[in-house]
Amino acid sequence: MDDPVTVARAHEPVGIDVPPVTAWAAEHVASLEPPLTFTRVGEGQSNLTYRVADRSGRSVVLRRPPVGDILPSAHDMAREHRVLSGLASAGMPVPRPLAICDDTSVTGAVFYVMEHVDGLVLTTVDTAERLAPEARTATGRSMAQTLARLQSTDLEATGLAELRRPGGYGSRQLRRWRRQWEASKTRELPRIDEVADRLEAAVPEETDVTIVHGDYHLLNTIVGPDGAIRAVVDWELCTVGDPLADLGLTVAYWNELGAPAAGDRRLFREPITELAGFPTADELVAEYGRASGRDLSALAFWVSFAYWKIAIITEGVYSRWLANPALGSNPEHVGAAVERLATLAERAAADASV
Repeated sequence: MDDPVTVARAHEPVGIDVPPVTAWAAEHVASLEPPLTFTRVGEGQSNLTYRVADRSGRSVVLRRPPVGDILPSAHDMAREHRVLSGLASAGMPVPRPLAICDDTSVTGAVFYVMEHVDGLVLTTVDTAERLAPEARTATGRSMAQTLARLQSTDLEATGLAELRRPGGYGSRQLRRWRRQWEASKTRELPRIDEVADRLEAAVPEETDVTIVHGDYHLLNTIVGPDGAIRAVVDWELCTVGDPLADLGLTVAYWNELGAPAAGDRRLFREPITELAGFPTADELVAEYGRASGRDLSALAFWVSFAYWKIAIITEGVYSRWLANPALGSNPEHVGAAVERLATLAERAAADASV
């Protein structure tokens, strides 16, 4: 019989040293039977996600940081693992974490393993077309209702109150993402700084503090055939702050997932939310208002902030692609998307009289 830890290195996925990861997983993840296969899933270019299948057909999911140089404060796997543990303990719709490896000698970085949640990730039109129109409507409603539910998490009971930081959330986030821009930018884009100045002068009063996913959008959810969200994933940007920040992101991303922009200036390649049945962004906002009961008068600020933040995140992806072309086949369209997103942030700020 072959040694289950002796796995051929040919075609190993980027970021996974298969033999030592297999040995670690066999010891720390209950009932996992080597040999293991590792398949990259998702289209994210930040933290990397792999589906891990064992000889019996059982699947789990492994998360690790991107390869190459990364910013010191980014991609904290231990923190993401703690967040998932806290949310799972409260029965929230997230994958349950199973084990974490803080020994970077295993595969070059801290990583963790979580349960595999069966369902659809609507990253393409073809996948979304597997849902009936009425199920797509349900997905939109579930996006809003799930966000309101997540924001009801008891921070003290789940141990997530430790995510609180001094100062107001809006000002703190502006400082953070301005630093991120300076650390990752590949060129000068004055509009990024101009929008930041406008936002900084108009930060709304913080009247509520909840868990904030930080990247809440359709592609970070797993849905069932009825359209209901079974799990929310990719918690790397999670913090505690103004709940409308996540709603603003939801609106910005929902619009981006609509009709693609002309040429190569689009963020997403397929107009998923243009399919029949998906509600409009305004309908999502109305459903969230009903589910949460919150005052939404400051939402326009957070929509502008969302476009600005997404532009900076996308610039980080663009920077990594320029440094390592193997990570992406067409970095130029990513770079162009940054400029367009910055313009959308400026327009949203103007519409909000920011």
